[in-house]
Amino acid sequence: MADAKKEKIDADAAWEMITNAKTVVIGKGKKVLEFAPDEENREEILKAAMGRSGNLRAPTIRIGDRLLIGYNDDMYGAL
Repeated sequence: MADAKKEKIDADAAWEMITNAKTVVIGKGKKVLEFAPDEENREEILKAAMGRSGNLRAPTIRIGDRLLIGYNDDMYGAL
């Protein structure tokens, strides 16, 4: 576990976390994007998962084999 406020999680570290998940769900404003991570969609996933600062979006939570990145009311309401 890492605190993104104290430790920067760059694209390479984020991708390592993402590839360990079967499903990645990214909340970005009103949109919810869902991916099965592989090398073919790496750039698309990282573009959605990384913030403007170059750090992984917060919050990032692992639940079983799912990784939830970012925030969207519907995404967390479904838990």
